[in-house]
Amino acid sequence: MRLGILDIGSNTVHLLAADARPGGRPLATTSDRTVVRLMRFLTPDGAIREDGVRALEEAVRRARRIADDERVEKLLATATSAVREAANGDDVIARIEAALGQPLQVLTGEQEAELTFLAVRRWFGWDAGRILLLDIGGGSFEFAAGAEESPEVAASVPLGAGRTTVQFLPEDPPGEDAVAHLRTHAEAVLAPVIERLAPLARPDHVIGSSKAIRSLANLAGREVTGLGFDRTVLPREALGSWIPRLARLPASARQELPGITADRTFQIVAAAVSLHTAMTLLDLDELEVSPWALREGVLLRYIEQLSWSPAQSAG
Repeated sequence: MRLGILDIGSNTVHLLAADARPGGRPLATTSDRTVVRLMRFLTPDGAIREDGVRALEEAVRRARRIADDERVEKLLATATSAVREAANGDDVIARIEAALGQPLQVLTGEQEAELTFLAVRRWFGWDAGRILLLDIGGGSFEFAAGAEESPEVAASVPLGAGRTTVQFLPEDPPGEDAVAHLRTHAEAVLAPVIERLAPLARPDHVIGSSKAIRSLANLAGREVTGLGFDRTVLPREALGSWIPRLARLPASARQELPGITADRTFQIVAAAVSLHTAMTLLDLDELEVSPWALREGVLLRYIEQLSWSPAQSAG
């Protein structure tokens, strides 16, 4: 059957359509993104302004039309931190559901981490052993770790690239003092997560997902051949060396760099600082980049539910 996954995030409204069946690998057919950058529309009290809500409504209507054109049989619509944490979140959710014509599943930060971990586990396989996942979105930063498909630890903190850009790096370019302020803030916010992860065994693979991490890996990473497929690896040292340069460049110049797309150019400095801080606190030399993330996790979980029935369970 053809499934659609609509991810209403802090930065984009992203529709992924894929042909899927129980026991089979999902095959993507369509991917469409509308850049919204909700953090631009937040009021001082944390509500999404009316123009931001209208931008969301327009984006989900567009996604609905594309899903219908692509003959999507089931659309799975999810929202993450920006909608979840908005002061007027209940009203925003109701308006999105009206524009979409169906209910919206609002994920907690821990659910985001768990579903992304599932996608990463399936992509890298059981031979990957223990995995530590880092995923930076627009509003939050997720962590998950474990040796199974369900992580032993799943955590989410408000260190997303869009959120921290608005709070700590509003100037263009931000400059080194603002970067240092963000790094100090990130260290404090990450401390409880580091404490939870510290007792776990050392991971066999450290994996990063999300568009922000893929962009940083395209900029500062390297390609590695092995394990039957090519991997992109992002070393901490290379990432750290880019941060002062990124902080001195205006956004218009950053988008000319390898891997930095126009929709990420404003947020890429904050993403780099938060990621580098986390890697430093966790003593991680490098991470591998996963092409699968939250949307694929939502899809895989739904396929699992399709393949289960009470009759099969009883047998």
